[in-house]
Amino acid sequence: MPLKYHSGDEIKKGDQILYGSSRGVVEFVADPAVDDPNTKWYVEEYGGGAMLMTELYGAVFASRPNEEEDLELAGRAETMFRDGARS
Repeated sequence: MPLKYHSGDEIKKGDQILYGSSRGVVEFVADPAVDDPNTKWYVEEYGGGAMLMTELYGAVFASRPNEEEDLELAGRAETMFRDGARS
């Protein structure tokens, strides 16, 4: 089952986010349903979650992102670029 934001949208690597008053990006998603050696430790220690890189707080691991009311999807990675230029 994919990890989701409080809003119900699926969390994806590269998502542009708001975390409280800070902008950021989803660095990676540690989904327990996906066998990924790069995120295995986070699944074993926390049961999964999402690593966020924020401007104000730095790196933040959200182990229960669906319960984080301060974590919001601001845009998908693919929507941040238009015609090869940053929008």
